[in-house]
Amino acid sequence: MDEQLFFKKLNNLFTSEDIFYFLSSLEVMSDTMAAGALQRISEVEVEDNGLKNPALLENEVFRALCFQFEFESSKLSNTGLLNALQALIKLRIDPQSTLMTSLLSESEERLGRGHLTAENLCSLGESLLELEGPSCATLEQIVTHMQERDIEIWSPREIVMVYKILQVTAREGKQCQNLLNRLNSTTLHTVSQLSPSFASVILNSLVVLRQTQAVLLVTALCKHSVKYVPYFTDHELVNVLEAFLYFGQKLQVFTEALERHVPGSILTMHPQTVSKVMHYCCKKMILSKPIFDAVAEGFISNADRLTTDQIADQIIPFGTLNYLPPSAPSLFRKLEAVLSTRLRHFQPHTLLNLLHSCVLIQRYPINFLPKIFSPYFLQKLQARPPGLNRVVMSQLTQLFLTVTLECPFYEGPKLLSKYQVKACPTLHSSPDVHLFKRVKTGLLYLLKKRIYFASEVSTPYFYVVDIEIKLDEEGFVLPAAQLEEVHRRIALCVDGQNRFCAHSHNLLGQEVIKQRHLQLLGYEVVQIPFFEIESLQNTRKIADYLHKKIFPYTYG
Repeated sequence: MDEQLFFKKLNNLFTSEDIFYFLSSLEVMSDTMAAGALQRISEVEVEDNGLKNPALLENEVFRALCFQFEFESSKLSNTGLLNALQALIKLRIDPQSTLMTSLLSESEERLGRGHLTAENLCSLGESLLELEGPSCATLEQIVTHMQERDIEIWSPREIVMVYKILQVTAREGKQCQNLLNRLNSTTLHTVSQLSPSFASVILNSLVVLRQTQAVLLVTALCKHSVKYVPYFTDHELVNVLEAFLYFGQKLQVFTEALERHVPGSILTMHPQTVSKVMHYCCKKMILSKPIFDAVAEGFISNADRLTTDQIADQIIPFGTLNYLPPSAPSLFRKLEAVLSTRLRHFQPHTLLNLLHSCVLIQRYPINFLPKIFSPYFLQKLQARPPGLNRVVMSQLTQLFLTVTLECPFYEGPKLLSKYQVKACPTLHSSPDVHLFKRVKTGLLYLLKKRIYFASEVSTPYFYVVDIEIKLDEEGFVLPAAQLEEVHRRIALCVDGQNRFCAHSHNLLGQEVIKQRHLQLLGYEVVQIPFFEIESLQNTRKIADYLHKKIFPYTYG
């Protein structure tokens, strides 16, 4: 039978019984046809858990095919040999059987003699990765042969396979940067031809191989990925998101594609993929209400099936980015129910991060704080990385400050003073230098002397005030150094773009809780956001703006 007609008929058969019946009707077939038949059997019979019908391995036609491959391996074409090997690996044939050892031995012999094409090398590499994993010594031999080939004419499949092989050999401590440079350069010209699967695999390989210098390729692949967002599998989308994070890529069109895809897919997406989407949004400071609202609804339905890390990954961004979805009451009721039954399963730092994020948006985990402040839990925090570092202790301090200021009815254990820090670490809170300078210049113009305001003032209550102004009882400004007769304290929060969500006027949770606490501690908080001041063109206009914001009763 003509090969083209054979494969056309073969691909229209969907059970092994039909395939065996079809094969038994043929008098003669080439080795590539026989290998194609094995591949088709593996496609229709192999599931994630193994073979649908293990009895097929005892079928006479199947055994006859295997017999031919076992005893005539030296007469096979490269394509027939390697396709058969791939199919038999998928069918879970014992790697120690004489059939498999015969095919492997013949493949490695041809590799040593240099008889394999680039496509053959890729096919063999794929089989060895599946069969023996990254420690297989033959993979290095394949890489050596690859370096001698003309990369510029490779197909996308061959390019992807080489990235996979280089990725696993790199894990073994061996890196072929010269080959990688050639490969990266060639791939750049084939990006538009890559399928969703190939684009995802290459991005993942570039992360593992730490190809931070391949900027043009990474940028092209990230842009190419945008149109594939609806078509990526869960695993592929996770790879792409990790690449965006690792290489610092941030594309508005990618966010928009996620916003179109995630809400409609939330109930069918793997929880780890949902967690990775939220992690991506949190790291990039992207407050996407369509995504966050959908994740909240999905959490309410699926929380009982999530791991503790997935629970934390999906909830923490709400606090970090200071957002309460429309379903917030149900969302936090569900979170409380899950915590009540699974509290002891959380890793200490994961639990602390989760509860700390809740208080940022005024969701107070009162029932669980006695555990957090207990000596036993604090010892567990100290014993596990990153231990009780400054960030962890500042979270503990802020939790304690929150219950002291906002939950006066809390009567549980207090946080011992040795676990409290005096000042909050300035992560996103450091003032924008340029904005800060403009505000100070405007204040100097308004108040005439520098002695009437202090900048970056440490308070006794954990927070650092950007600019502090003191007033006496009659409302007159006092020198910043004066300690007596201070009747009012004004805290200016000079909020640059780094204190807001990306492309948004939504203040981050850490800044919101700071301003809330400063008010409760007796300060009059005046917010100076970047978007109100950036258009003011000279010092007089800035001073006029500050007069109106800080002293509205005397303005005009």
